Amino acid sequence: MAIKIVEVTDKSSLKKFVAFNIQLYAGNPYHVPSLIMDDMMTLRKDKNPAFDFCESIYFLAYKDNKIVGRIAGIINHKANTTWNQQYARFGFVDFIDDEEVSFALFNAVEQWAIQKGMNGIQGPLGFTDLDHEGLLVWGFDQLGTMATAYSFPYYKEHIEKLGYVKDQDWHEFQIQVPKEIPEKHQRITEIVQKKYGLKIMKFKKTKEIWPYAKQIFELFNEAYRPLYGYSELSDKQIDYYIKMYIPMLRLDMVPVIVRESDNKVVGIGLTMPSLSKALQKAKGSLLPFGWFYLLRALYGKGKIMDLYMIGVLPEYQNKGVNALIFYDIIPVINRMGFEYAESNPELETNQKVQSQWDYFDAKHHKTRRAFIKHLK
Repeated sequence: MAIKIVEVTDKSSLKKFVAFNIQLYAGNPYHVPSLIMDDMMTLRKDKNPAFDFCESIYFLAYKDNKIVGRIAGIINHKANTTWNQQYARFGFVDFIDDEEVSFALFNAVEQWAIQKGMNGIQGPLGFTDLDHEGLLVWGFDQLGTMATAYSFPYYKEHIEKLGYVKDQDWHEFQIQVPKEIPEKHQRITEIVQKKYGLKIMKFKKTKEIWPYAKQIFELFNEAYRPLYGYSELSDKQIDYYIKMYIPMLRLDMVPVIVRESDNKVVGIGLTMPSLSKALQKAKGSLLPFGWFYLLRALYGKGKIMDLYMIGVLPEYQNKGVNALIFYDIIPVINRMGFEYAESNPELETNQKVQSQWDYFDAKHHKTRRAFIKHLK
């Protein structure tokens, strides 16, 4: 039977769009499903403040009256202005191993992009950098993380056959947790604190970190602005992400570096216990027991921790602020019994970030890729 492409136009079909990813990877030991409610929030125009400057379209592919693929088309007008381009993005892409299906999906989103006046399409990308980015192209036998999307090896083959080429790669590292703080980090921490008047702040209650929350996201805007495809977060988005993420932080794992003179946030390490296994057990839902698995992973004991984000203001980069973050966090995660950390994606061209693993036992174990295709 011919492939039928259907645009998602209501909440019911959007839920099918989101759930298809979980259905396709059911039983896969490496795939980490998102929570359906979180993806619904991201994709709904009335919920996600990114739609102040983005537009999107979602397609489902049917074969024999069964869903066999999905894809989102996104145009981030702010990013296009920032990077002086006219590109659409594809994201939230999944399909069975059938070239007719992948061709029909990508053709639908490409035709939409052309109709919108775009001359190129890149992805997988989301609305912002806080959405999943990149297609897994190496490391298919490694457990995913909450911040990344797993993909079967055939995705890459299909996408390349459709004329897409590499635009950018991200590397992910597995880092052994050292039993002691590296001597160099101890020495640098003492020097940097005195030289720049910095201190490490830790919080016990959410209400204590709340006054710093906006500064933290403004720091990410400053630190990540030069990076591939970055779209600066608006005040409305910052408020949205504060409400979403701050309450779920494991505060004893979040060192915040501030200037003593004015309490200005200059660096932060957002780390958490890995929620990957818990999300696999939850299967996309907090009910009936998903919430229990997640809470147990967040506050129980585990072997893996995730380094979600390490951010330092540009004027303090290459000045040893990262050493302060590791100086604080290494004793904490040792007490918790973590054996290794997942770095999450780092641009292969970002030598500043990758050089920080030179003093650790780190192994590059996953690569993900953004593709690009120029449209006629």
